[in-house]
Amino acid sequence: MAAIVIVHGVGNQYLGKYTLHSSIAPALLDGVRLADGPPLKPDDVEVAFYGHWFRPPGTTSAKGEPAYAHRDVTDPFETELLLALWREANRLEPDRVPAPDLTGTADTGTARSKAAVPYSVQRALYALSRSSFLSGVADRFLIGVLKQVHRYLTDDLVRDSVQQEIADCVTPETRVLVGHSLGSVIAYEALCAHPEWPVTALITIGSPLGIPNLVFDRLRPAPQAGRGAWPGGVRSWHNLCDRRDVVALAKRLAPLFPDPRSTVDDVLVDNGWRAHALEHHLTAAETGAAIAEGLAGGAR
Repeated sequence: MAAIVIVHGVGNQYLGKYTLHSSIAPALLDGVRLADGPPLKPDDVEVAFYGHWFRPPGTTSAKGEPAYAHRDVTDPFETELLLALWREANRLEPDRVPAPDLTGTADTGTARSKAAVPYSVQRALYALSRSSFLSGVADRFLIGVLKQVHRYLTDDLVRDSVQQEIADCVTPETRVLVGHSLGSVIAYEALCAHPEWPVTALITIGSPLGIPNLVFDRLRPAPQAGRGAWPGGVRSWHNLCDRRDVVALAKRLAPLFPDPRSTVDDVLVDNGWRAHALEHHLTAAETGAAIAEGLAGGAR
């Protein structure tokens, strides 16, 4: 039974738990070794796979996915999220990414005018393509990501099914839960729903948990007075992200999830040209140290 369970991020619907394990487990072992942590084996790591819940029926590869274009982004949630990423990309790289300017349209930044959506989305996709964070990422992939996040947060059947996948992987031996990207939201909600689990450490990586309105305010349980619940019975929570990560829009989660007995340890890392990549995060000494502390049962 694995002591560490990792919840992957979006865009993995054509992979599987064993496929992901082949790259994730070695990266994690490298990071823990670099941090002088305890010796680990690949079997100490388990991948909680949920990607198949976002796989279109009857497809066997990404070729079977809809060829998304800007006209497919019509839902206010998806447009709001896209514009939030655009604003963050501009803040991080103002020399590369033009600032959002929706003057002259019916859209004032809230993305609630359907007539203005196609024009706004086109501009956002073009602007994001200029960022180093999303350079080389096809529009259809980015739009697919928006739709996966939207579906998880608004489709109760999918949300409950994904949560069950995580629950099936947690055993009495599990001590550390690692969540990447959307997987950090999933891991957080799983721990909140199961305070009886033996997990003592949560590690969130490249997390969108702090995105206001779109993610943070839709969490289960719902935040109260702008404050999110502490996740279950965990003793330590480390939140790691690259300073250039557009998805981790709120780089600091500590102010959003206060607890009288503990606090979120927000850590910035440098992942080179792949700021959001899970493997790059896992090989970092900072991540390895967080995992090692979790395995040791770091107290509050």
